[in-house]
Amino acid sequence: MSTAPRPSRPPPPVPKPGHVKVVRAMYTYEAQHQDELSFEEGDTLYILEQKDKDWWKAKCGRNSGLIPSNYVEENTESIDYPLHDAAKRGNTDFLRECLSNRVSVNGLDKAGSTPLHWAAHGGHMECLEVLLAEPKVEINVQNKLGDTPLHAAAWKNHAAAVKVLLDKGARVDLRNKEDKLPVDLTKDPEVASLLRQAAGVQASRYKDDYGEEDAEDSD
Repeated sequence: MSTAPRPSRPPPPVPKPGHVKVVRAMYTYEAQHQDELSFEEGDTLYILEQKDKDWWKAKCGRNSGLIPSNYVEENTESIDYPLHDAAKRGNTDFLRECLSNRVSVNGLDKAGSTPLHWAAHGGHMECLEVLLAEPKVEINVQNKLGDTPLHAAAWKNHAAAVKVLLDKGARVDLRNKEDKLPVDLTKDPEVASLLRQAAGVQASRYKDDYGEEDAEDSD
């Protein structure tokens, strides 16, 4: 009796850019009706729905409502990577605001980096902890250079950032496009020690997980 072919395992999920459009108002807008949204020049607007071509649903601060779509196109400037910008600057308030407005925690910028890369690169611990607390955050994403957030933290010698990433499951065995492990990039003895210790733990865990199966295969 023939059996159906075993389906191949799906590839790991690829992080997708955030679906929320984020803009900064260049002018003040006064709502004309109760269901519209008022905002001031310089306010950050999160465009939540674009189902109607003429009126989009937006949020500003704690308020939400409709705004004319042509206003967004003509009187605002786009903030292309708001969560990355917040992580890069260590702006925790803006970072939390972006996340609460559904900006993707795993969005990729032009370099293929996630907000976690930038928080790790800057050693911004509060931003790192907020991002790592997100249920769907991807910790081991490699950007176009092959660097993970752990590579970024190690390269900048941020011991505290390295430790919190390791505690959350960051892998030490991923190599970048220059064939470098995170430990190869650091000049800080404490960071190097943390990474070597983690390498031993992860190698032991891998052996425990797969060693018995390998032994069976060799019989």
